[in-house]
Amino acid sequence: MARHLLAAGHDVALWSHTIAKATELASQFPGKATVAGSPKEVAAASECTFFIVGDTAMSDSVVFGEDGLLAGAKPGSVIVDASTVAPSYSLSSSKRCAEKGVHYFDAPCTGSKPGAEKGALTFMVGGDKVVFEKVKPFFEPMGKNLYFCGGPSMGMNAKLTQNLILSNILQAFNEGMVLATKAGMDPQLMLEVLENSAAKSGLIAFKAPYVFKRDFSTNFSVKWMHKDIGLMLDSGKQQNVPLPLTSLTHQMFQAAISSGYGEEDICATIKVLEGMAGVKVEKV
Repeated sequence: MARHLLAAGHDVALWSHTIAKATELASQFPGKATVAGSPKEVAAASECTFFIVGDTAMSDSVVFGEDGLLAGAKPGSVIVDASTVAPSYSLSSSKRCAEKGVHYFDAPCTGSKPGAEKGALTFMVGGDKVVFEKVKPFFEPMGKNLYFCGGPSMGMNAKLTQNLILSNILQAFNEGMVLATKAGMDPQLMLEVLENSAAKSGLIAFKAPYVFKRDFSTNFSVKWMHKDIGLMLDSGKQQNVPLPLTSLTHQMFQAAISSGYGEEDICATIKVLEGMAGVKVEKV
């Protein structure tokens, strides 16, 4: 994501928990990229700061920690959290930043590793619409689709909804493919049937080939989706919305983590059912 901003000609201050990553990227853009020693230093050098981390606790540390972004952010500047965190936290963060005169956006993205590498992410944005129009050019090198979803936390609500549907579709794919394979169907033929039916899905079309060749290298890990599903269930509880299907999917992702697949791609969740059924969904 930072690479695309640099390639678009922007001056970018970089910080990472793994400082070698920032140093390596900066070396490729001399005069445009600088390595900062902390989030605070990044914010002090920036009019708009983007960050993306794993969970709500990490986000809180990056923004509100002693050397966090808010400690260095200038009044009128913008902080964009592209992580997937709790909507209630995003709402609180927006208020806390506003007290210091800083604009905060929840802007989670989807597209996984390929989308980030190609500058083709989809952003779901919550915050002040007028301010968003001003900083929109900073999003454009990184994202193909930019959706302004409403006020603070609305971007996060949109992202959790998207991931809720995605994770449940994946669970349905796992069950269906294991069932068909156990019955003797050729998985590739079964996929072709799905592709030409009302069950056609972009997620299935993308993930199935990886499953068939037993490639579970990570684009989006089981552990992070499990975290997101937990946020969905928390949000459902707060809004008094039952999520029965999602609750079961959460348990199946937990089973995958318990089986040692937590760091693998989300399509590795199929291995839980494969183990139960005694079959592998792979190329014939």
